[in-house]
Amino acid sequence: MDLLVQLLANGLVNGSHYALLALGFGLIFGTTRVVHFAYGPIYAVSAYGGWLLAAHFGAPLWLAVMGSIVTGAILGVLSYIVVYRPFERRGSPPLVVLIASLGLFIVIENAIGVIFGTDTKVVPNPPAGILIMGPLVLTGSQMLQVGAFVVVSIALGLYLTRARMGKAVLAMTDNVEMARVIGIDTARVSIVAFAIGSAIAAIPAALILFKDGATAHMGFLAVFMAFVAVVVGGVGSLRGAVLGGLVLGIVESTGMVRIPTEWQSTVAFVVLFVVLLFRPRGLFGGR
Repeated sequence: MDLLVQLLANGLVNGSHYALLALGFGLIFGTTRVVHFAYGPIYAVSAYGGWLLAAHFGAPLWLAVMGSIVTGAILGVLSYIVVYRPFERRGSPPLVVLIASLGLFIVIENAIGVIFGTDTKVVPNPPAGILIMGPLVLTGSQMLQVGAFVVVSIALGLYLTRARMGKAVLAMTDNVEMARVIGIDTARVSIVAFAIGSAIAAIPAALILFKDGATAHMGFLAVFMAFVAVVVGGVGSLRGAVLGGLVLGIVESTGMVRIPTEWQSTVAFVVLFVVLLFRPRGLFGGR
């Protein structure tokens, strides 16, 4: 029983990480209809931005997180303006945009390796502390991950439902063409979506930096899990994206009882297959 409690807690921690990734990815896709696979390496560069501030300039960890967020937001906006917006203006088919996204993924990931090298970058004095409640043990980094998920989810929900630009983002998520008809500047809203979505991704990137360090290829798993979580939850549903991320984390963690460590990466595929088999539109698709 004690083991199950610990595994569920670990699953919640991992699920919080995946849910944040899915939230940013889902916001970008739902608003712009761009399958933004370059989201992964932008996540990685955000971690390196925090590492530079903490390791080279001696910045406190909170400032390193802010540096990661700013880095992510800037790169997200640039990716839309430089790469995706020109295809959008030409009315290019989704397949062409998808290929461009994959190309951008390769370019940024290779650039990370060239600029920063392939060794793991760690920050000095990562968050310490440990919480023990009976059989449950959580580290400071794990508590930060869950806390960040809760805060970001609430803040994004308030922004989307109360801010004027947030409501415009929701309008585009529902129907892009109708949003244009009622006078919404869809290009401007897309820029905001890329900025916010990429900034959200930068938060778990910074927390993973504190916990495990940053590597040149860390973005692949990030965008993969974000993509799977969005599909499992239901494409176009931010609530579904969050649920999909939490489900992946909990199933992955509890599966450790029976599944060898080297097979853990297959859990996401199994969850994706089972959900799509019984609910092809995802858990919240169409809602």
